[in-house]
Amino acid sequence: MSTFAAKELQLLLDSAGALIVYQEEGTHWTGVLGFSSQERAREFVAASRLEVAEVGAIDPADPAQVASLVNAVKQRAVRYLLLDLDWRSGECVQVEFEGNSFGAARERRFTPHQHHD
Repeated sequence: MSTFAAKELQLLLDSAGALIVYQEEGTHWTGVLGFSSQERAREFVAASRLEVAEVGAIDPADPAQVASLVNAVKQRAVRYLLLDLDWRSGECVQVEFEGNSFGAARERRFTPHQHHD
Protein backbone atom coordinates (compact mmCIF):
# COMPACT_ATOMS: atom_id res chain seq x y z
CA MET A 1 0.00 0.00 0.00
CA SER A 2 1.65 3.22 -1.15
CA THR A 3 0.09 5.37 1.61
CA PHE A 4 2.40 3.77 4.15
CA ALA A 5 6.12 4.29 3.80
CA ALA A 6 6.73 2.59 7.15
CA LYS A 7 6.91 -1.18 7.49
CA GLU A 8 4.67 -1.09 10.55
CA LEU A 9 1.49 0.78 11.34
CA GLN A 10 1.44 1.67 15.04
CA LEU A 11 -1.96 1.44 16.76
CA LEU A 12 -2.91 2.74 20.22
CA LEU A 13 -4.57 0.31 22.62
CA ASP A 14 -6.40 1.01 25.87
CA SER A 15 -5.99 -0.99 29.08
CA ALA A 16 -8.59 -3.54 27.88
CA GLY A 17 -6.68 -4.09 24.63
CA ALA A 18 -9.22 -2.21 22.48
CA LEU A 19 -8.10 0.06 19.67
CA ILE A 20 -8.36 3.75 20.48
CA VAL A 21 -10.44 5.76 18.00
CA TYR A 22 -11.06 9.45 17.42
CA GLN A 23 -14.49 10.98 16.87
CA GLU A 24 -14.76 14.50 15.54
CA GLU A 25 -17.34 16.57 17.41
CA GLY A 26 -20.71 16.56 15.68
CA THR A 27 -20.15 13.43 13.59
CA HIS A 28 -21.34 9.86 13.89
CA TRP A 29 -18.23 8.24 12.38
CA THR A 30 -14.94 7.61 14.07
CA GLY A 31 -11.44 6.96 12.83
CA VAL A 32 -8.91 4.53 14.22
CA LEU A 33 -5.68 6.26 15.21
CA GLY A 34 -2.61 4.94 13.40
CA PHE A 35 0.95 6.20 13.29
CA SER A 36 3.86 5.63 10.93
CA SER A 37 6.33 5.37 13.82
CA GLN A 38 6.40 4.75 17.56
CA GLU A 39 7.87 8.23 17.96
CA ARG A 40 4.81 9.84 16.34
CA ALA A 41 2.50 7.67 18.45
CA ARG A 42 4.32 8.73 21.64
CA GLU A 43 4.15 12.41 20.62
CA PHE A 44 0.37 12.12 20.16
CA VAL A 45 -0.05 10.39 23.52
CA ALA A 46 2.04 13.01 25.32
CA ALA A 47 0.29 15.98 23.67
CA SER A 48 -3.23 14.59 24.13
CA ARG A 49 -2.58 13.25 27.64
CA LEU A 50 -4.37 10.12 26.50
CA GLU A 51 -4.13 7.08 28.74
CA VAL A 52 -2.70 4.41 26.50
CA ALA A 53 -1.76 1.00 27.82
CA GLU A 54 0.35 -0.02 24.85
CA VAL A 55 1.17 0.48 21.21
CA GLY A 56 0.50 -2.44 18.89
CA ALA A 57 1.59 -2.78 15.28
CA ILE A 58 0.51 -4.38 12.05
CA ASP A 59 2.23 -4.66 8.67
CA PRO A 60 0.26 -2.34 6.34
CA ALA A 61 1.47 -4.38 3.34
CA ASP A 62 0.01 -7.64 4.69
CA PRO A 63 -3.55 -8.03 3.29
CA ALA A 64 -4.58 -10.47 6.04
CA GLN A 65 -3.51 -8.14 8.87
CA VAL A 66 -5.17 -5.15 7.21
CA ALA A 67 -8.40 -7.11 6.60
CA SER A 68 -8.44 -8.22 10.23
CA LEU A 69 -8.05 -4.62 11.44
CA VAL A 70 -10.67 -3.18 9.06
CA ASN A 71 -13.24 -5.90 9.76
CA ALA A 72 -12.79 -5.53 13.53
CA VAL A 73 -13.23 -1.75 13.62
CA LYS A 74 -16.06 -1.47 11.09
CA GLN A 75 -18.31 -3.16 13.66
CA ARG A 76 -17.77 -0.08 15.87
CA ALA A 77 -18.81 2.57 13.27
CA VAL A 78 -15.18 3.25 12.40
CA ARG A 79 -14.98 4.24 8.74
CA TYR A 80 -11.37 5.33 8.22
CA LEU A 81 -7.83 5.44 9.56
CA LEU A 82 -6.39 8.72 10.78
CA LEU A 83 -2.68 8.44 10.02
CA ASP A 84 -0.24 10.51 12.06
CA LEU A 85 -2.84 12.80 13.67
CA ASP A 86 -1.02 15.76 15.19
CA TRP A 87 -2.88 16.73 18.37
CA ARG A 88 -1.73 20.36 18.28
CA SER A 89 -2.31 21.21 14.61
CA GLY A 90 -5.09 18.74 13.80
CA GLU A 91 -3.29 17.63 10.62
CA CYS A 92 -3.32 14.01 9.47
CA VAL A 93 -3.97 11.77 6.49
CA GLN A 94 -7.42 10.20 6.36
CA VAL A 95 -7.34 6.75 4.75
CA GLU A 96 -10.76 5.40 3.80
CA PHE A 97 -11.69 1.75 4.20
CA GLU A 98 -12.71 0.08 0.96
CA GLY A 99 -14.05 -3.40 1.49
CA ASN A 100 -11.62 -4.99 3.91
CA SER A 101 -8.57 -2.98 2.87
CA PHE A 102 -7.21 0.56 2.79
CA GLY A 103 -8.51 2.81 0.03
CA ALA A 104 -8.20 6.46 -0.96
CA ALA A 105 -6.12 8.78 1.20
CA ARG A 106 -6.42 12.53 1.59
CA GLU A 107 -4.91 15.16 3.79
CA ARG A 108 -7.20 16.27 6.58
CA ARG A 109 -7.15 19.00 9.21
CA PHE A 110 -9.33 18.89 12.29
CA THR A 111 -9.92 21.92 14.49
CA PRO A 112 -7.15 21.68 17.08
CA HIS A 113 -8.29 21.10 20.64
CA GLN A 114 -8.20 23.94 23.11
CA HIS A 115 -5.30 23.50 25.48
CA HIS A 116 -5.99 24.03 29.17
CA ASP A 117 -2.60 24.01 30.85
